[in-house]
Amino acid sequence: MEPVNSNTEVRLTVAQCFRTLTTCTDSKDVIPALQTLHSYLDEGPESTTTSVQRAEFRRAHYTRTLQFLVSNIQADWLHSLTAAQRTELWDGLFLRGPPEQALLVLMEGIGRLRPSTNLDHLVSVTERYLQCGRLADLLWSYCLMAAPCDSPQLRETLLGRIVVLPDLTANRLHLNNKPLFLPQQYYPLLAREMLTVLERTCQALKDGTDCSVTFVAQTLGKVCVHGHSGELFKFCLIAPRLSACTRSDMVWRRVCWKLLENVPQRWMESVLTGLVQAVTGFDALGQIIGNLVLTNKQAQFVITHKLLLLQYKYETRILRIVLGYLAADRERRPLLIQVLRSVLQAWANPSAVKHTPLEQQLYVSKALLLSVNLLNDSELQELRSELLQCMLGGMQSHLDSSVVRIRHMGMVVGECLSSRMNIGETKLKFEYDQNEETQELLSLMTPATGDEPEPVNGDDELTPYDMSGDQEMSKASPPRYLRDCLENLISSDDPVRVELSLRAAESLVRKNAFVAKEISVQLTKVLLHMEDKYHINGFLTLRHATMVALTVIHCIPVTQYLTTEFYSLNYSLRQRLDILEVLALAAQELSKPITEKREPVTSTDGSTAVTPYPIDSPVHWRQVVEKRIQNVFTCLSATPNRYAPVAGHFFFPLLRNYDRPQVTFDLLGSDHLVLGRLIHTLGLLMNLAVNAPIATQMGRALLDFVWAVRYHVDQVVRRGVLFAVCSVFLSMPGQNLLLDLSDHLFETRAWLEDVAEGDPDADCRSLAIQSLVLLDKSLKKQLQEPQALSLKS
Repeated sequence: MEPVNSNTEVRLTVAQCFRTLTTCTDSKDVIPALQTLHSYLDEGPESTTTSVQRAEFRRAHYTRTLQFLVSNIQADWLHSLTAAQRTELWDGLFLRGPPEQALLVLMEGIGRLRPSTNLDHLVSVTERYLQCGRLADLLWSYCLMAAPCDSPQLRETLLGRIVVLPDLTANRLHLNNKPLFLPQQYYPLLAREMLTVLERTCQALKDGTDCSVTFVAQTLGKVCVHGHSGELFKFCLIAPRLSACTRSDMVWRRVCWKLLENVPQRWMESVLTGLVQAVTGFDALGQIIGNLVLTNKQAQFVITHKLLLLQYKYETRILRIVLGYLAADRERRPLLIQVLRSVLQAWANPSAVKHTPLEQQLYVSKALLLSVNLLNDSELQELRSELLQCMLGGMQSHLDSSVVRIRHMGMVVGECLSSRMNIGETKLKFEYDQNEETQELLSLMTPATGDEPEPVNGDDELTPYDMSGDQEMSKASPPRYLRDCLENLISSDDPVRVELSLRAAESLVRKNAFVAKEISVQLTKVLLHMEDKYHINGFLTLRHATMVALTVIHCIPVTQYLTTEFYSLNYSLRQRLDILEVLALAAQELSKPITEKREPVTSTDGSTAVTPYPIDSPVHWRQVVEKRIQNVFTCLSATPNRYAPVAGHFFFPLLRNYDRPQVTFDLLGSDHLVLGRLIHTLGLLMNLAVNAPIATQMGRALLDFVWAVRYHVDQVVRRGVLFAVCSVFLSMPGQNLLLDLSDHLFETRAWLEDVAEGDPDADCRSLAIQSLVLLDKSLKKQLQEPQALSLKS
């Protein structure tokens, strides 16, 4: 009967204390009542209460006592106490009892009280609660499974209060929020408390005491799923601390493994992604999570699939950690083989090459190279035929792409795979420009080396003679007449004479316009069919510059020849691209105002001339469009130029036979690269015809042409279409847009909105948004004019 009597005694004593605190105002009566309540929390040998009474108070009366104190926080008796008495007797009740009950009452009180000194008092108590380690006590009580009245509902509520405490206080306190409650300080504090609890757990296990880390794991998971894994793992040194502790202590390893095993499935992804980004290497990851990928399906999905194939925002270091973790243990290596097969199939998939973003394809390429490099000889021999088959198919898909970066990716990966498999004695080798991206891919197959630079020997005390201005002596001399130049290019087999003639051709054309007009078409034909047999430095630039000069000097005949040959038989794609390049460069030079000093357009700077094959780099398109958008509403007087009268000769012949497939040329079929380049060139020709009388006819014809291919599967073609549409809006007079294209504007705008929202290519979305802005501003300006208003009415 003793427990019953004790329970009744505790209940009666607590009730008497409540009556005293409710009715009395004299601190002489208040202080004994508060001290009596404190006696049920004293654990020392001098305690005046029994353990049974203390347990009953904690179980049934502690929460009610705190709620009573909060509800009477405005009472006179509280304010009659000195500051030291309030801190010891009132505040102390929140800081000495069961921590989970105290936290719930404190958060409930902060949410209920209005802004006042009473709220400030409760906030200061909450600050002390966090600062004196009560969160660690709370987590530790659940590790010892000593939390009273535990239930799933209580745990869920408590987890919510712990995890979102910064949000709750910010919503309640607004600008008066305390720095300790901010995420930048609170989550590091919580991380330190969790580390303290894990240390206590390890020591308790060494001492033979059973513990559970389930609640800590749930707290960890919920914090991470709320987006604060960075504050927990990286900035608070949880990952480095766990790495150091698990390096040599097996008990720490078992505790960490159990911690990760008890993270709920719905939060596992957030925990693992945060941890992988925070650890320094795959060894540390293996020590912390062990073989979690073998026992937990969600963890296996995250590590072997989501981090490698679905998400591609991570740096290469993350790929090394994940794949190195799978390869580091004999039991996990079958998952490495599984990952390799999945990554290989994703890399070789033709549909993925066409429709996935470039960044994701680069990420998958890195994962593939790292995976192959981790195989041992027996595994490589087992997978040899499968690797070879996918390598050939994947290379074909990449090389067929019209995007240079994708082609380069296919070349580099193909070289690396063939080298790793040792296919024959002759290794696969492609020619491509080395850049940061290709160098990084190549570096994934070889370990980084820190070789010291070799010392330079020689006579260092001698001042070197400046020979920068010296020129190599040549037996041949450059031609002085244009006809001699033409003859050398046609019949000479001397590499030196051919090079000298090619280098002198442009200046001779521009200096001798009369002679150039006599042989313009013949020389253009020779240059168009000329091949770089002697590996002349700058061959493409020299050849293009001369053809541009011929087009500018004798515009209509040369333009007619080039536009006719563009659709002729037996021309390579390279030659057709050359034709488009020359037409675009010549049109740019002709479009300069006549008053300016005319100079050859040989620069490759995108701000003044078309870069070689800018279809592979849409930055040029954006520069053109953005510059014109900035100036489109500025009142600029039209200046005469040489392009406006001949714009139709450049433009309309290119639209003549686009829908007639030839034996070696199918513009609307497989030749996506030429189609995209053609549309871009037409857009540029349209863009340069801003003041030409024929601009309206050109715009109408261009819109009709691109409308049929606006949903093309190739992103390069779609970019060209959007650039062409921008050019039409920039170049056509606003009133003509309303008069001649009024039936198409609504449908065009709807299509642009669809592209801006749903196109998988970022550059297409950007161009679509710019087109919408331009169209809306043009129409708004025209509709504000009286004439347009009358037309609208």
